[in-house]
Amino acid sequence: MVPSKVIEEHSDAPTTSSLKETEELIKEILGENDDLDIKYFKIFGQYHAAVFYFPNLVNMEIINIDILKPLMYVPEHLLGREKPLLQLIDLILNEALYHCQARIESNIEKLIEVLLRGETVICIDGIQEAIHIGTRSIEKRSIAQPETEQVILGPREGFIENIATNIALLRYRLPTADFQVKTMNIGRLTKSTVAYCYLKGIANETVIKEVEKRLSEIDIDAIMDVGYLEQFIEDNPFSPFPQTQSTERPDRTVANLIEGRVAILVDGSPFALMVPVVFNQFYQTTEDYSSRFLMGSFVRMARILALVFSLVFPSLYVSLISFNPELLPTEFAVAVAGGRAGVPFPAVFEVLIIEVAMEVLREATVRLPKQVGGALSIVGVLVIGQAAVEAGLSSPITVVVIAITTIGSFATPAYSAAFALRMLRFPIMIMAGIFGLYGVVIGIIFIFNHMLSLKSFGVPYMAPVSPEDYQGIKDVVFRSPLWWMPKRPNFLHPDNRNRLKKNNNTVLKHSKIGNDQREGLNNGGSERNHNTSNIDNLN
Repeated sequence: MVPSKVIEEHSDAPTTSSLKETEELIKEILGENDDLDIKYFKIFGQYHAAVFYFPNLVNMEIINIDILKPLMYVPEHLLGREKPLLQLIDLILNEALYHCQARIESNIEKLIEVLLRGETVICIDGIQEAIHIGTRSIEKRSIAQPETEQVILGPREGFIENIATNIALLRYRLPTADFQVKTMNIGRLTKSTVAYCYLKGIANETVIKEVEKRLSEIDIDAIMDVGYLEQFIEDNPFSPFPQTQSTERPDRTVANLIEGRVAILVDGSPFALMVPVVFNQFYQTTEDYSSRFLMGSFVRMARILALVFSLVFPSLYVSLISFNPELLPTEFAVAVAGGRAGVPFPAVFEVLIIEVAMEVLREATVRLPKQVGGALSIVGVLVIGQAAVEAGLSSPITVVVIAITTIGSFATPAYSAAFALRMLRFPIMIMAGIFGLYGVVIGIIFIFNHMLSLKSFGVPYMAPVSPEDYQGIKDVVFRSPLWWMPKRPNFLHPDNRNRLKKNNNTVLKHSKIGNDQREGLNNGGSERNHNTSNIDNLN
């Protein structure tokens, strides 16, 4: 289906040899657009022609210097030569134009499409074919540090809205012929350029074909961001858990490509979409691998603990206060009971009220300008929390529990995964308020069963834990040293599993360096004669 009836009527219409008819046809399809410019001139001073372009989409310097100048003035090597009309196209493309992106087109619909994309169209009176030249030039922001993913260790470069720049950032880090980029246009109105990238010989062919199949089946008016694609290609759209991963960092994208995943880019979006994914990716960061494995493992464990807090901490509090206070230490239980003495609500309603207030405050902070957002978040939490306690709507311990839960949700690196846990927190709290600890356990079992049933492009969501993959388990809770992970995860079924040379345990051999040179010396030490007379020989 084509939204424009005029384009539909001329979908198979060829261009004509009459310049006037071609001009009228272009104007009929595009309508009365004041930003469409038409420049009339004579090619080599003999043949009438016209240049069509949108000045806001093109580089005028290229049109003036690389197109009009060599076509209006006969080049020196063509002086004295006959320039018949039938050979004019070949002369222009091969001997006159100073541009490498020149193509011939005889379909009016294709000419309109390239014209709207920012290319320049040249029509010559007496020749049916038209020439379109790549002159697109759109203002874009410079490459800067990612806004949504804070960089601690690693490059300070982030994707921008221009897809050509984003692909260049990936090729800069992957100067190999195995890096493959395939493009297609999706969207009947926007005709957005979508590119999917992978490493040939590493990414599984079945996954690549599945990505291409799902993208090619999308038929919609507009694709404005990778989020539009995500909703069409994910396996289970009703699951709260994301089955794709978006990132603004080229280094993270390259790391996923090297493991055997496929990256999807959209022109106009500063994010890349990674498929297939597993759950443990959402609490891992690039800094885990840029830092030493002891540091990375410790930080990751703290992140997992925060993830658990953000999901079940309020529910445990409600169940213990409402049903099983005997499980608390006596002094702590007395302190909690004293704090809740003036609260008229059950614990579950108290926690739900504070949680809803916190979610509203969080959303308001996100939508406010940066200058006042930070101040409002701090003042709002302090004022609302203190006022709720003094008014008897909440106890101090409840405010502390919700604060720890909110901080834990902020510690989850992936926003989509953190949002899923925020959503699931509410039904578990309600079950805890009805059934106590049994409700918490049942809720967690339901969540795990759902996660075990999920798949992302055929890959089990809970891999490498279920199904078990020994090589992948090394990088789930603890971040093992790089030399302990010589193979890629098996759950991605990569065509090439080896990523480290066998027996390349060089780190463990560093302590032996110099032992051979010290043989024969007392206690393995250096000679006692510290004569510096040979220092001059170093020059």
